Amino acid sequence: MAGLRGRVAVVTGAGRGIGAAVAKTLASNGVSVVVNDLGAAVDGSGADASPASDTVAAISEQGGTAVVDGSDISDFASAAGLIQGAIDKFGKLDIVVNTAGIIRDRMLFNMAEEEWDAVIKVHLKGTFNTIRHAAEYWRNQRDESAQNRIVNFASTSGLFGMPSQPNYASAKMGVVGLTYVAANTLGKYGVTVNAIAPSADTRMTPKAVVESRAAKPRRAEDVATVVAYLASTESSWCTGRVIGVSGSEVSLYSDPQIVRQVDSAQPWDLDALGEALTRNFASVPRSSEGRWEKVRKVVSGGAVPAGANGGGVTAGGPDQ
Repeated sequence: MAGLRGRVAVVTGAGRGIGAAVAKTLASNGVSVVVNDLGAAVDGSGADASPASDTVAAISEQGGTAVVDGSDISDFASAAGLIQGAIDKFGKLDIVVNTAGIIRDRMLFNMAEEEWDAVIKVHLKGTFNTIRHAAEYWRNQRDESAQNRIVNFASTSGLFGMPSQPNYASAKMGVVGLTYVAANTLGKYGVTVNAIAPSADTRMTPKAVVESRAAKPRRAEDVATVVAYLASTESSWCTGRVIGVSGSEVSLYSDPQIVRQVDSAQPWDLDALGEALTRNFASVPRSSEGRWEKVRKVVSGGAVPAGANGGGVTAGGPDQ
């Protein structure tokens, strides 16, 4: 795509899964890519430079340009070094894609404080960190006509409330809010900001879920194609949006909006308020109703009704 050639991108979590697919897709379209990945396990433990190195090697073999970065994006100063390093290496920065993430699933009543803190730190603070430092650089440029891009990663786990992922779901809804804030703040500096809610078969997806949708697999490359478009100069019309990607299906989620409202000429009496809310609000269905029961049945080996969830089931996880 012409709207990508010659641009510079930082992609976090680019050693595996969706992040690696994004880095390769961008590089194949002429983008110079900083491949950031700490190389941690799914739960965030350990570190390994080889995943990021493997992605860079694959890009280089295809004639693309990429460098390895092993910064911990959950650390404010390290994230600053990642952004500045991209600018120092390639002379500018046009694109930031935040795919890095971990999972430590547990039911709400069983979750340890450390399990909560670790996931929030990587997903929400890590996304803030890279945006914060990139935003400072772009603000200093003061170019409203620039074509700078931020693509964050949300999740259906947060949008619909996955019961086994209170930490991850909360972090991802925080990312949605941060996406809205960044879009509203940075537009005058030539920055668009969007979030992807993906469904893809990676190491973070339960095996039973992958098998349940084998007839229509969710490829990381399908998500990467949408990210590449949003990262291009062709997408300047799109900002402050949450976009779902599941295989060939690309969806636009609605912005939060009032669907019902009651009012009173006088301060509400408690009984009158209760009656009005019940009469007007109780009949409005929740979009997540029944959704996660279908996921639970797949993971536990139970049957899922035909056509449930659009012919497939989405489980939570940053590379879901």
